[in-house]
Amino acid sequence: MIYLSPAAINEIERLKSKQPSNILFRLRVKSGGCADWFYDLAFDTTVQPQDQVLELQNLRVIIDPESLNYINELSLDYSEDLMGGGFRFHNPQATSTCSCGNSFSVSQ
Repeated sequence: MIYLSPAAINEIERLKSKQPSNILFRLRVKSGGCADWFYDLAFDTTVQPQDQVLELQNLRVIIDPESLNYINELSLDYSEDLMGGGFRFHNPQATSTCSCGNSFSVSQ
């Protein structure tokens, strides 16, 4: 399961409101970044047959099965500080993270 804070949902909905009406929110993990993996938040119009579609507080979130292996139990938050706003990832599977907070490693 993935958890989204109310602040994260509000920000995703705000960004989504600037997109075409049929747009979907996709959360995935890609290889690379400062550590082994990085989080990728994007909008998409296509759901692949293997994708998981989660309904999280009236927000449809699309996640591919490979990414779900790395982000199960992820908590996603959004906050603003003096440097601006940004999403904050709290991943219990991450064994280390880089200082940017968007890249992580897991033990295999």
